[in-house]
Amino acid sequence: MEDLLTLGPQFRAPNLREALGRASLGGPVIAITAGWQEREAELGALEEHLGQPVRDLRLYERAEAVFAQDGELQAAYRSRQNDLRQLQDLYRVRLDHAKAAARELFQAPDDSPLVRKARRSAIAALRRLDAEHLREIRTLHGRFEASWGAGQRPILAHQLADLEQLIAAAAVVCIAGGHVAVLLNRLRLFGLGHALRTRPIVAWSAGAMALAERVVLFHDHPPQGAGNAELFEAGLGFVRDAVFLPHAATRLAARDPQRVALLARRMAPALCYTLDDGDALHWRRGRLAAAAGSQRLTRSGRFASAVPTA
Repeated sequence: MEDLLTLGPQFRAPNLREALGRASLGGPVIAITAGWQEREAELGALEEHLGQPVRDLRLYERAEAVFAQDGELQAAYRSRQNDLRQLQDLYRVRLDHAKAAARELFQAPDDSPLVRKARRSAIAALRRLDAEHLREIRTLHGRFEASWGAGQRPILAHQLADLEQLIAAAAVVCIAGGHVAVLLNRLRLFGLGHALRTRPIVAWSAGAMALAERVVLFHDHPPQGAGNAELFEAGLGFVRDAVFLPHAATRLAARDPQRVALLARRMAPALCYTLDDGDALHWRRGRLAAAAGSQRLTRSGRFASAVPTA
């Protein structure tokens, strides 16, 4: 992919127009707002910010229409979703114990060689658990797509052909945030991975998360729950070796270096990038070409400015 921009949230401090200008991207814009669900295609604020009309692909609406016409597909989709939920529940049980052990070791005042070795082993256990979970998720998606994808269901093939034409006519594709699982499921349902790779993309918040290889949910001080960062979904993989963390300023315990270090080491070799208001990362041919505002988590538990690699 030639150009891909990942941005922070656009609600309070939109910087989409500025980021497009810096990347010299312009022309007809289409949007994917399926993550907004019932508010899909409410584009007034986006069009006002960009100063031009925007056409929405209406993936959420299209999916609802497809399910209404193809009951077998809808039943298979729901079955897959139930399997994914059960898989996530089972993973969380194992994650609670593995994360508790790692956190206790990282908080230990002793820094002897034996303790450091135990910490490395705890991180390795978390990585193995995440990797196993990711394989299971991808297996479920692969089975569904092999049996129920556009190659097997004419109604999806017809929708895909229409969507590919709309994407081909656009200069830029905007992928908004919202509910990341809903967004990813609609992108997968219509098989849009290949078509989207042909156009410049700008994505923010959950939209950016969906384009990485792994979707990681995180909140260090939630109103309820253990506050464990969890591997939640397999992304489309447009950006490799990166984990995107929207709203990091309010969801990460930035003053707790042990928690920061644990997440950074657990996700390695991928780098964790914050995406807060005003942040922008410009990826060109898969490499980070420019960065503004975003920070990366370091193995020492600190934050460092995102550094271009291209």
